[in-house]
Amino acid sequence: MSVARSERRPRGELNRVLVIDDEPDIRELIDLTLSRMGLAAACVGTVGEAMACLAEGDFQLCLTDMRLPDGNGLDVVHYVTEHHARMPVAVITAFGSAENAVAALKAGAFDYLAKPVGLEQLRALVKSALRVSDGESQEGPLQSLTGESSAMQQVRALIEKLARSQAPIYVSGESGSGKELAARLIHTRSARSGGPFVPVNCGAIPENLMESEFFGYRKGAFTGADSDRDGFFQAASGGTLFLDEVADLPLAMQVKLLRAIQEKRVRKVGTATEEPVDVRIICATHRSLRDGVERGSFRQDLYYRLNVIELRMPSLRERVEDIPVLVDSLLKKLCGGLVPRISAAALRALADYPFPGNVRELENVLERAMALCSGDTIETGDLQLAPDEMGGETPGRGSETLDDYLNRLERQAILEALQKTEGNRTAAARLLGVTFRSLRYRLERLGVE
Repeated sequence: MSVARSERRPRGELNRVLVIDDEPDIRELIDLTLSRMGLAAACVGTVGEAMACLAEGDFQLCLTDMRLPDGNGLDVVHYVTEHHARMPVAVITAFGSAENAVAALKAGAFDYLAKPVGLEQLRALVKSALRVSDGESQEGPLQSLTGESSAMQQVRALIEKLARSQAPIYVSGESGSGKELAARLIHTRSARSGGPFVPVNCGAIPENLMESEFFGYRKGAFTGADSDRDGFFQAASGGTLFLDEVADLPLAMQVKLLRAIQEKRVRKVGTATEEPVDVRIICATHRSLRDGVERGSFRQDLYYRLNVIELRMPSLRERVEDIPVLVDSLLKKLCGGLVPRISAAALRALADYPFPGNVRELENVLERAMALCSGDTIETGDLQLAPDEMGGETPGRGSETLDDYLNRLERQAILEALQKTEGNRTAAARLLGVTFRSLRYRLERLGVE
């Protein structure tokens, strides 16, 4: 079925937006809003009409409803990401349909809008999307993440992809592996680079202050509130909110955070009205959020909302070949002037060291070595590395990674508990101090029959 001419709005060389929704009122509302923004809209009501438009013309943005008479909005998302990779596509979901939004983001959608469509949110989404499609994000290779190992090359490639989306991102990895640096790079490469990057250490905020710190408050809301104040969400408006150590959030705050992310609205302490917020959420933790869900310390619905896309930062043990270039880069950073040499033996010692603190620990080791070295060359003794942690001679570990080592200990503890309880899993869970559900998950993960 061809598109009605009355709903085609060609306007010369203006940016064109394809709008797909089977409700005429919503099409008209979006069309009018886009027109006032100086944009051209082609409005259709079915997947078939949308495919015809995409075949005929060039669009800079696509907005599609999820439920359509002849198909699903995900069909449009998949088609656009496959055949028009540079064109952002956003979905419109029914109120409360968070699962649809998450599915669309995982399929490659740029962002989503919830019905009833808020005009402020619509305008903010369109502005961000068009900045991306116009190619205003920085080009060129990522240089801030040092290293040419295959693991780091994969991380940089994924960061480039993630920067073109608005989907929430979960950055996992050990302490010191560069999670905040990765989050900053995603921000600077995105259409939000002109907005603020607001990092928040969730574990450092007192529980009784969390709501006011995150969402702000009105004057007189509580004792000491002598003026209006914005929270982290307002401070990050138009940019990125980075929630570090998100696993440390108490359950009560997790509920409030979930609502803010889903509805893209927050309520200041001391007010009865909500206000829209335009932020992208990136979270990180050195702990396993999945384990937190199994233990009951982290909400499952919030986990699935935050973990739309996971970016795993490799440990330094997984990219030993990057140590020489990291050493060179860190020494230049620490010195500022004449950079000391590092002997081949010292480099070998660093390569053999397990680095539980990763790059952050490497930097501390080098800073200490610079202070201790007597000449212009750092020797093995200057590194002050523990002998039992060099050369892969850690008792009971050998060449195991930390994850393998911990998994082995966990498996041993579970098997011992099962032996003591004669195979009774409920009793074993009680003995281990975990829930039965958590024990079952661990058995599956560790491959214990």
